Amino acid sequence: MTNSPVDLAELNAWSRNTLGEHLGIELTEVGDRLLVGRMPVDRRTHQPMGLLHGGASVALAETLGSIGAVLQVDRTKQACVGLEINANHIKGVRDGYVVGRATALHVGRTTQVWEIRITHEETGTLVCISRITMAVIDLPKK
Repeated sequence: MTNSPVDLAELNAWSRNTLGEHLGIELTEVGDRLLVGRMPVDRRTHQPMGLLHGGASVALAETLGSIGAVLQVDRTKQACVGLEINANHIKGVRDGYVVGRATALHVGRTTQVWEIRITHEETGTLVCISRITMAVIDLPKK
């Protein structure tokens, strides 16, 4: 990370009043080019058949990839915005928690690529695999 260390409480505070807070996403680990978080599988994240909604998995993936990306830049000079995200939904989940583990595959000057593996917290079973491409943009000069 190019920024000063950020603690988990500060990172989790970034999600106040956002989709991440509504879905119950909680960041649990931050490391070098790594971000881990979990999300409940409950009424907020279910689709009508009682399974984890694919869109909720993508929201978890985008949350982790986006926060992971912004931790790689100088936030006073740059921001990161999503260019593309994809997801393959591998296995259905009805309850418990899913854990997303985002790792940087590429951290460049103008783009970043992150892989997010989402597993069931209890069984470790792969639920979803996602990849997000982020653009690194310069903030307007003040």
